[in-house]
Parts: sequence; structure tokens; C-alpha cells
Amino acid sequence: MLDLININKTFYPGTPNENHVLHDLSLHLDNGDFVTVIGGNGAGKSTMLNIISGQFFPESGQVTIDGQDVTWLPEHKRAVYLGRVFQDPMQGTAGDMGIDENLALAARRGKRRGLSWGIGKAERDLYRETLRGFGLGLEGRLSTKVRLLSGGQRQALTLLMATLLKPSILLLDEHTAALDPKTGAKVLELTRQLIEEHRLTTLMITHNMREAIQYGNRLIMMHAGRIILDIRGKEKQNLTVEDLLHQFERASGTVLDNDRMLLS
Repeated sequence: MLDLININKTFYPGTPNENHVLHDLSLHLDNGDFVTVIGGNGAGKSTMLNIISGQFFPESGQVTIDGQDVTWLPEHKRAVYLGRVFQDPMQGTAGDMGIDENLALAARRGKRRGLSWGIGKAERDLYRETLRGFGLGLEGRLSTKVRLLSGGQRQALTLLMATLLKPSILLLDEHTAALDPKTGAKVLELTRQLIEEHRLTTLMITHNMREAIQYGNRLIMMHAGRIILDIRGKEKQNLTVEDLLHQFERASGTVLDNDRMLLS
């Protein structure tokens, strides 16, 4: 479903601020893989997602999604393959539009748009029924402006918008990091349900090692622009935080000193 082949990305090349963020990065995801991604600041996690989404282009390497070479395809044309949820609940939605209008925009992603009536009764009924399953009370508030929602409600809505068309790849960029622990746990459970229900191929960045171990069928750890650990199957099922720390030290030759990851 996804292949990254020898991806290199450098910011500010040829200047004193040159930063080689990704070094010959290669990654293969099978259809239905749910991969958690963990690593310290500057490991290249978000840059990898931005390369996949088309927000950045690599200096060299290849990106294929579902067998299609999208390496140089611009972001808006690549959106038909992708769903993405960002860390900030304010991203991914239009705050001055209603819940139903935001969902309608997501439902029309990648399609031609005409001048017919925007949202019909059947479409609203579908949104209402889908939102009811979230258990957040949004099904009775379809016309509510999204900016009036709580952070958790808004992130849950963004998650629904990202998965509405069952994308080839779902990208989750620390999408619960800005939420309180209780709300974050609720959004993570909704995430798991949607991924399992639609068998979505997913990359989920997290700073929380326990979440990285608990969710998904595969865990990769990045360090200095490279994938240094790729853990799956029974090895992942039996993994502990202590095991992960030891494996990081062996693979990287250094001690993990990221307070955010350690304290999580």
C-alpha cells in the first residue's frame, strides 16, 4: 500500500542552517498495516508524514501509494489517497462552518463540484447516524459551528472527516497530544475502532511509548532521520517500555534523553 524508497530530505541546503532530516529512509507498509511511529524531537517523524502527504518533496527517492508513483504529485492532487489528522484540533476543520458542512467538504474531497444543493436530507441522516456512534453528543448539533466544539469533539470530528472516504493511507500526527488524558484516551479508542472497521492502512506518530506498544500491529522507532527499530508480531505483543528503551540504546548507541517520551 505504501513504499518509501531511499528518501532524502534536507532543509536550508548550502546554508549554515543546513539540516539533513531524512537519510535514505525506506519503509514498506502492507495493506491494513497499523504502524505506530515513535522517536525523539528531530528524528524525522513529521517530515516523513509531510513527504507522504506531498507537503514536502524529497531531494531523492520515491514515494508510491497503492502502486502509484506520487513522488512529485502536488499535495492537493495526492489528497484523494490520504486522510490526515494533525496534533492541533484547530487544523483540518473550518471553524466558521457547521459540523455537517465540514463533513460534506470531506465527503467531496477529490470530486468535481457543481451548483446543485449542497447537503440533502439523506446525507444529513448519514452524518447523524455516524456521529451517534461516537458517543459525544454531536449527532444533534449538525448545524453548530465547529469553532464552538471542545478540543476532543473537534479532533473526533477531524478523525471522522479523515476516514469518511476510506483513504488508502491514514496519517495521524500526534493527534491526541494536545488533549487531556481522558479525552485523548477516548479519541484513541475511536481511532482504533475506525481503523479496524475500515481496515485502514495507518501511520500514527505518538510520543507515548505505552500507546506505541498498545496500538497497531507494528512499531517503528526513528532516530536521526533513520528507522532504527521495526517491531511486529509476537515481539510487539510482548514488548514493554523497558524493552523498548533497551532496544533503542542498542540500535542508536545512545541513551534516550527525551523527557516528553520518558515522562509519558
